[in-house]
Amino acid sequence: MGVPSPASALLEENGNKARNEKNNGHTSGSDVDAASVQPAAIETLDPAAEHRLLMKLDAVFVPIIMLVYLSCFLDRSNIGNAKIAGMPEDIGASPAEFSTAVSIFYATYVAFEAPWAILLKKLTPRYLLTGLCVVWSLTTIFTGFVTSIGGLYAARLVLGACEGGLFPGLNLYLTMVYKREEQARRVSYLFVCTALSGAFGGLLAYVILKMDGLAGLQGWKWIYIIEGIFSVLIGFVIWFGLPNDPTNAYFLNDEEKRMMRVRAAQRAQYMGSEEFSWEEIRIELKDPKMWISGGIQFCQDILLYGFSTFLPSIIRSMGYDSLESQYLTIPVYVLGGLCFLLVAYVSDRLCIRGPFVALANIFGIIGYILILCPTSNQVKFFGTFLCAIAVYNGPGLNLTWLNVNVAPHYRRAAAIGFQQTIGNTAGIVAGQIYRTSPYVLGNAFSVGALCLAQLLIAAKWLYIRSLNEKKRKIESGRCQTIEVSRLVIALWISSIIYKKDHHPSVPDYNQLVVRQHI
Repeated sequence: MGVPSPASALLEENGNKARNEKNNGHTSGSDVDAASVQPAAIETLDPAAEHRLLMKLDAVFVPIIMLVYLSCFLDRSNIGNAKIAGMPEDIGASPAEFSTAVSIFYATYVAFEAPWAILLKKLTPRYLLTGLCVVWSLTTIFTGFVTSIGGLYAARLVLGACEGGLFPGLNLYLTMVYKREEQARRVSYLFVCTALSGAFGGLLAYVILKMDGLAGLQGWKWIYIIEGIFSVLIGFVIWFGLPNDPTNAYFLNDEEKRMMRVRAAQRAQYMGSEEFSWEEIRIELKDPKMWISGGIQFCQDILLYGFSTFLPSIIRSMGYDSLESQYLTIPVYVLGGLCFLLVAYVSDRLCIRGPFVALANIFGIIGYILILCPTSNQVKFFGTFLCAIAVYNGPGLNLTWLNVNVAPHYRRAAAIGFQQTIGNTAGIVAGQIYRTSPYVLGNAFSVGALCLAQLLIAAKWLYIRSLNEKKRKIESGRCQTIEVSRLVIALWISSIIYKKDHHPSVPDYNQLVVRQHI
């Protein structure tokens, strides 16, 4: 059996409760306990009271966050609605130039994601998110008055720089409110908003295009103006609705604030220090999980940005007219959003992420094959529903998969920022592969990206399983002392050991084992 390690002794003394916490006993290789070893001093909250607190948090935070991301994605993807409403012809843009306008958004988007994520706590969520929202809203309004491709390029660059900070910012904000096992469902609300924005955007575009000629403005101009005004109003919602410190939120009573402080102490067991350190960012850059996750996100975002932006054009290529193409997108987006809500709920209950991403991708692969094959237009349209399942489940669950496995705060901020930076470069590609009807290149590229994502998902799943197996060996005392020392160093560097102090060279053995979701 070998000599018991110091880590094993500590776990024998302090770890029994943590090993039985959450997951309802699912500790097999397919599901791993998310709990860290918690000191006895941390209070355990009454489950019923905590459930009521969560319902109250959801009732306030979730609608605000969903509204913000809905407006963000509307302003980003409305260029797809404007395209089939005649915008390229009106501003004298060729198909290649208009595709570049779609892609150029992501040049500044990816460049600003990581910096905005790291700056969130220093600038505070209220100031940063409100400021970004107001600027991109005004930019959207002004896009309705561009008269040349150069003006559209400039507007898209500014829009990308502002929107780049929103998703990582909102995702980090959720980690300040919710525990790891509560996050997938809340992150799912953000990705559901991408589906809702498509459905709402298609319906809104259908209605707004009937305003064509009003006040001498084309219908596509009204799309930008009205959606931009809506987003400006959302800026006020952020300012008054999102507190900088969720533990002292304005809508909580004294007892609920006390419970929030207890929850913050519980999260600190695996989140570690929230003090900024360049060392944390350096450590995260060496974490294989982040790079593999970034590769998966790139593949999934090929679908997300290509599908959500060009679905009206894809449907129109099946023989429908401009207005029909707008409203036929609505049921596709709705199905994608509802499927994601269901899968995210089950994922949180079981604390399983990777297998659900892989399962959703199978539907996407089948859907794209139906669209590419010489089938009837009705079958191709059915294929878009299957694609929608992969489009929203893949990016959302993959992000949560990384999010729940990285701590402390600034290491997680760096991981989210860099992963999203890698992933969102897919937007540049998406704008170039969907150029001309019937979009064979775009659809074929998307199915290829899904197949590559499946391989990366398997690689990450096996990697995390190997890390958890090493931790199980430490926990059972089956490792020799020297071997344990090597494992401690390796685990610590790869973001698995989290510490209470701020000295990267001194791991805290009371928090040795933090099992990861697979």
